[in-house]
Amino acid sequence: MDPEVLFRIVDVAGVIANGVIGASLARALGYDLIGYLTLGILTALGGGMIRDSLLGIGFPVALTDPWYLAGAISASAFAYLVPLDGPWARRGLTLADVLTLGCWSATGAAKGISAGLDPIPSIFLGVITATAGGVMRDVLVRQTPAIFGSNPLYATFSIIAAGVMVLFQRHDMYQLGMGTAILICLVFGLAARRYHWMLPVRQMNILAGSKRILDRERIPNLRKLSSCRLSEKNPEN
Repeated sequence: MDPEVLFRIVDVAGVIANGVIGASLARALGYDLIGYLTLGILTALGGGMIRDSLLGIGFPVALTDPWYLAGAISASAFAYLVPLDGPWARRGLTLADVLTLGCWSATGAAKGISAGLDPIPSIFLGVITATAGGVMRDVLVRQTPAIFGSNPLYATFSIIAAGVMVLFQRHDMYQLGMGTAILICLVFGLAARRYHWMLPVRQMNILAGSKRILDRERIPNLRKLSSCRLSEKNPEN
């Protein structure tokens, strides 16, 4: 298959899947149709538009290819009309999420390599493509972005998948790289959610830190107070 055709199929499939995922959050938050469309379109197209803007090679493809915006709007409308609250629906959304992670990690990295970027910037573009839409959606609804921690591994697998795509594409194995990247995110993404694989989180004990600061400030004051009391008990004649 022509790489450009494969890229478009995978990219649009990711748009539709992520549009449903983003818009489904609107139901949990009690939003109206505009809320569904906003969250769905932002989640579906945000990462790709940032990617294309960073590349600076013309208008973002979401604005020039009618399939992208149409896919995002249709996915948002589907989530508005069809309740996605049951266990099978949630499993389907989880599956779509990890598949989309692999799709966009691969297409973002591939677009970077095709534009002449080195491997590391191309991997960065892959991760941006796969995660930026979700980050913007979470920020818009005042939630901490899920990729920032205390959640199953997500962005980590995006980095790996984008790296795999870069490696395969540089050896002229575009289709194999695309399939491998998607498979990695599918298998390990589902495993991470099943077994709760997470990166370690470093937290500062704010209360303990504040107590130490107060203790350091209190000691000189206590010493000064004790000295004053001793002076009062033993006045000079």
